[in-house]
Amino acid sequence: MSGSSISSPRHPRPRAQSNPPSSADLRIDYTDPHTDEEPDVPNNAPDHAISLPGGERGGRIAAVLADRYGLRSCALTYLPIGQGTINFRAVRHDGREVFVKNYPPGTDLAAERAGIGLSMRALRAGIPAAPVLPNTDGEVLDSSTDLPVSVWQWMPGQVALRMSPAQLGAAGTELGRIHALFAELPATSTRAVEQWRTVDVDGLAVTIDHLLDIIAARIRDGAADAFDLQAQRTLRDRHDVLNSIPALLAELPDNLTVQVLHGDFSPVNLLFTGEALSAVLDFRPPDPPFLLAYDLGRVAFYPNTVATDPAWPQAAAALISAYRQANPDVPDLDIRACGRVALLQLLTSLYGVRQHYLKPGLFQDDLDEFWLLRQRTASVLLSDLAITDALLSDVTSR
Repeated sequence: MSGSSISSPRHPRPRAQSNPPSSADLRIDYTDPHTDEEPDVPNNAPDHAISLPGGERGGRIAAVLADRYGLRSCALTYLPIGQGTINFRAVRHDGREVFVKNYPPGTDLAAERAGIGLSMRALRAGIPAAPVLPNTDGEVLDSSTDLPVSVWQWMPGQVALRMSPAQLGAAGTELGRIHALFAELPATSTRAVEQWRTVDVDGLAVTIDHLLDIIAARIRDGAADAFDLQAQRTLRDRHDVLNSIPALLAELPDNLTVQVLHGDFSPVNLLFTGEALSAVLDFRPPDPPFLLAYDLGRVAFYPNTVATDPAWPQAAAALISAYRQANPDVPDLDIRACGRVALLQLLTSLYGVRQHYLKPGLFQDDLDEFWLLRQRTASVLLSDLAITDALLSDVTSR
């Protein structure tokens, strides 16, 4: 396309444990990677292979921006982030920046439009969601070509993978406001929760054994690398604690709140300007609704905090206390259950290591590191379950 250029950063996306990247490096769709038959998230990404975009894809998307959004003479930069969409930063000749999400084949576009609707609803309520830019027909997601896209205002701020006390409070407050707002929406289906509560522990064990067999073969062939040895150790550790899953599930109350959620509320989808939360990103589709305790526990006991910070109980208490102040109508049983829901989410997922050996994803090195963080977090939460239960009981008694 005349007047357009496409570039790609030479460096990969920052690792989870690196210094917090700026908004220029990490944007809207760094989706926390839970996809591909994983049981721990209600809204799974499509199961498909995504090839890295080249000049042809970028040029065609530039044409869509010009024809359908009136954004002409854009310079596109491919952003190597996210597992479910192909992402670009587009800069006009006047310096205006937008974020572009390209949805690969197999994406449920109706569901994505519904997720965008939740983001718009939150923005109207004063929650700092990213504004979506409609196309020339007023549509929030353009599907007029075989490269469907949504276009978003570029938001200021930085990701804080380990949040300060003030940032924890801000995150808890906004999640509480989101849940209070979305509690008004209908949530009639409980099928995702029912599926999540019915875990095939034997099937998990079979999968782990299969992965261990692959690793053993690599070791015999002299092809093993450092991750193979880490994966072998962590998979054996996971296998050893599978028998704890049925009891943990049985101890969960049957009447936990099920409602429409943000669905991906984690540090990678929050931007901070200093201590202030400046953007909440990447709302997932509203169907199916899921456990309120899932959204809360996932961010309160996030792997980057639990696996690396001895003060993780205090961090969780700070976030949950702020959440409860912003959403005082949430039942105490949901608060008290959120740590166990977070633990079960981790214990029942092999995401990252499974992809490594069976179907590598985009940026597999990052998924490998995230698996190690998640396994470490599961070990900490399981061994310190009494600490988690006590802090949540304390929060609900205040």
